[in-house]
Amino acid sequence: MLDRNEALHLIRQHIHKENLVKHMVASEACMRKLAQELEGDPETWGMAGLLHDIDYELTADQPEKHGIKAMDLLPCEDLSPEILQAIKSHSGHTPCASLMDKALYAVDPITGLIVASVLMTPNKKLADLSTETVMKRYKEKRFAAGACREQIASCTDLGLSLEEFTDHCIQAMQSVAKEVGF
Repeated sequence: MLDRNEALHLIRQHIHKENLVKHMVASEACMRKLAQELEGDPETWGMAGLLHDIDYELTADQPEKHGIKAMDLLPCEDLSPEILQAIKSHSGHTPCASLMDKALYAVDPITGLIVASVLMTPNKKLADLSTETVMKRYKEKRFAAGACREQIASCTDLGLSLEEFTDHCIQAMQSVAKEVGF
């Protein structure tokens, strides 16, 4: 399997916006945490989170190809079919079949909501962010409007409440706060 350093090198070949790389790292951390909670493989789930937006800049003008075009950029022979399926399905163009698919689908927008919430705190640190703060912001439809609430709410398909899911993702992102800049 592709290792993390190789994956980051590959990402940097295709992603030039640092905030997008940080989003992918945050997604990786969330997926690893959820794998631990849901008896998945943290390495596999983390790799899906890390690579999921590798085609984002390439498909910016063709959102219907997002997740699909990634298959042309990834060394598919070095990645499990489960990772490839999760990457294809996270954008909503392919049905989510597995728990890992469903987790990535819900994780993708929550990282943006969490980052936007951090930016509203006085010292802009993930360490100071609470689940309650993010839940308040979640209810404000105009706040971080790009973070699809319906997609985040699909976390219930994982057997987690919205609050539990958000708490896991905050904890995960706190564990990589330095890497994501908060």
